Amino acid sequence: MKRIAIVGGGPKRYIPELKAYHEERMIWIGADQGAEVLYEQEIPMQLAIGDFDSVTENRLGEIRGYAAVTEVYPEEKDDTDLELAIKAAIKEQPDEIYLFGVTGGRIDHTLANIHLLHQTERAKIKAIIIDKQNHIELTTPGEHQVKKNNSYPYISFIPMSLTVENLTLQGFYYPLENKNLPIGSTLCMSNKLVKESGTFSYSQGILLLIRSRDS
Repeated sequence: MKRIAIVGGGPKRYIPELKAYHEERMIWIGADQGAEVLYEQEIPMQLAIGDFDSVTENRLGEIRGYAAVTEVYPEEKDDTDLELAIKAAIKEQPDEIYLFGVTGGRIDHTLANIHLLHQTERAKIKAIIIDKQNHIELTTPGEHQVKKNNSYPYISFIPMSLTVENLTLQGFYYPLENKNLPIGSTLCMSNKLVKESGTFSYSQGILLLIRSRDS
């Protein structure tokens, strides 16, 4: 399975120890200050990309020497640094993309970064946002399996479309049967699995799956 991991320029305190996710042949991309994080954590970096307005000139020089490829863009551009990194990752046609350093800090950045999951979904690539407290995925209609993860016990479902139709949850503490979930609903917050795995399914809409834990 081909995996690409992208590290964005979000607050470093939200980023987990990346070596725990590193595996042979994984491709790592650093977006702006995310490249600095990869440099500091000594993770091999295939691509450093962005305007690098968040790093010093000296550090940018170190990043250039560390990354296999460095692409520097002007500060005034249409795409954010993270979007540039995601577009570069999609071109590689991976099976999965992991996204670190894309939450916390400015709420406009966090919300925009979550919405970038639409781009990976359109490319039919599974993408997961990971920070120290959360795993976030965007899902589409159909049936999906969720396995128990004691490190992230809480499971929430948040609609990303005007409505999510016929949502059914099986194997959860709070089950659901063919429920329509409008945007803005908090009905499906902080659920838990009661078995080693469960399923959720729906017929129409877009749904965020968020697995989380307390700090």
